[in-house]
Amino acid sequence: MADVNLKAGDAMGSIVLLDLMGGVALLLWGLHMVLTGVLRAFGPDLRRVLGKALRNRFTAFVAGLGLTALLQSSTATGLMTASLAAEGIVSLVPALAIMLGANVGTTLIVQVLSFDISAVAPVLLIIGVVTFRVGNGSVTRAVGRIGIGLGLILLALHILLDTLVPAEQAPAARALLAAITNDPVLCIVIAAALTWAAHSSVAVVLLVMSLAYSQFVSPEAALALVLGANLGSAINPLIEGGVRGDPASRRLPLGNLINRLIGILIVLPFLGPLARDMTALQSDAAKMTAEFHMLFNVALAAVFIGPLDVVARVLERILPEKAKSTDPAAPRHLDEAALQTPSLALANAARETLRMGDVVETMLHNVMTAILNNDRKLVGDVSRMDNIVDRLNEAIKLYVTKLTRDSLDEREGRRAMEIISFTINLEHIGDIIDKNLCELAAKKIKKRYQFSAEGAAELSAFHKRVVDCLLAAFGIFMTGDIEAARKLLREKSELRQAELEAADRHLERLREGRPETLETTSLHLDILSDLKRIHSHICSVAYPVLEAAGELRPSRWEAPSMGSAAAGTSHFLPEPPRSS
Repeated sequence: MADVNLKAGDAMGSIVLLDLMGGVALLLWGLHMVLTGVLRAFGPDLRRVLGKALRNRFTAFVAGLGLTALLQSSTATGLMTASLAAEGIVSLVPALAIMLGANVGTTLIVQVLSFDISAVAPVLLIIGVVTFRVGNGSVTRAVGRIGIGLGLILLALHILLDTLVPAEQAPAARALLAAITNDPVLCIVIAAALTWAAHSSVAVVLLVMSLAYSQFVSPEAALALVLGANLGSAINPLIEGGVRGDPASRRLPLGNLINRLIGILIVLPFLGPLARDMTALQSDAAKMTAEFHMLFNVALAAVFIGPLDVVARVLERILPEKAKSTDPAAPRHLDEAALQTPSLALANAARETLRMGDVVETMLHNVMTAILNNDRKLVGDVSRMDNIVDRLNEAIKLYVTKLTRDSLDEREGRRAMEIISFTINLEHIGDIIDKNLCELAAKKIKKRYQFSAEGAAELSAFHKRVVDCLLAAFGIFMTGDIEAARKLLREKSELRQAELEAADRHLERLREGRPETLETTSLHLDILSDLKRIHSHICSVAYPVLEAAGELRPSRWEAPSMGSAAAGTSHFLPEPPRSS
């Protein structure tokens, strides 16, 4: 009979542990859905708000607290902040203040969930599913995702508590937990490892609350496990930041980890008295655990927000900034760690695309200078710059492709395709400059040709219009300005007419028999043609903007005054450049 009871107890213990793991998995998935929902709905706006709030350490602290309470993930806040710090947009002191606020922010959701609100779970799930299925816009569907995530979190907590109730009859499970939670240091290590694996201190603290409520762990062990969860949440950003080549990018996560370690070392010797005092004040073990989690992070923030300047100086000495790469083709904004946050990764890809555009703009300026002044050295410099454009194009496409392996919402997917489309067109412009205009310049220099004064002025004016349109295209790419997109396509028609008029004037000079015009006639017309083809690639940036506004017919842009645009698919990419 004793053997039968022992086997039954072991079986019960296995079922309890399995159900416990399932509840934790559901909890993690709910937290993930809330995070992705918030990022998809408000991701770009959150980054802008974060950037504006970094004027001093106190506003930065509040921003970190609010953002993390919304995202329910200090890791996501840390990634955004680390990106801003790595780009030099924010200094290290306010970045560290954001992380102090983020650590407090994670405690707010724990405080809310320490109350029994599991009855709200079905309501949130129903509202979330209906909103997600019925909603047409990406923001509406993202809000539905948030509702589903919150419902799953509450449902998971309910499952955890229900799972632990019959565990009174599972001595194996109770013995296992008692064995591994007797030593506070071991508790810290175990909780830190669990948090590192789960990428969520919220999930681990909620699990500890459930265990404490069911009296599976002692109050002292519960506090030690909370300390471990706080430590583990600071390890993940440091490991992920280690992927980057610049040691300075690890200053922020290392500073956050140091703050946590110092706090844990101070509190650890007093865990026993703290557990007794807090239990006397709060008899509910789950609420006591949540309150300790908040008090620990608030105390850390109060202690460290003053001497952050000292911490920053120490970190800058430990991790000096790496010398900037002299390779102009090396990407500067494609942070691999940001791939976990699509809105942030797409912003990085767009910034790198603008950098690629700056190189193309320089090529376009310099090639005309080389043509007009017969500058052989400048022709070689422009030709070599095309290699930079090619390498940046490949790096950006690879980065965005890595991002699209995961699910993106409609808006993010559309932005990813806009970035790839624009980089391809910029690369085509670089090819036209390198393979056509540079060769025309070399031919002009070799034969010592000179344009007539009128011809040189016409080419300069035409070239300036193309450069101005390229600058306008950069603005459209970043802002999606519909009116600017319309203006750019109107300019396309006007530029076509300008090319015909310039060709007519050139032919008139040709009929007059001017020697310099006779020598350069093919060069002149080829340059005009290549500049017009470059302009066609520039105009490609306007098509996605106008398509989203419903102003594209199947084959071309239709001005709003001509009536509503018919639905259809536009061609974002003009024909590839010809070789000379």
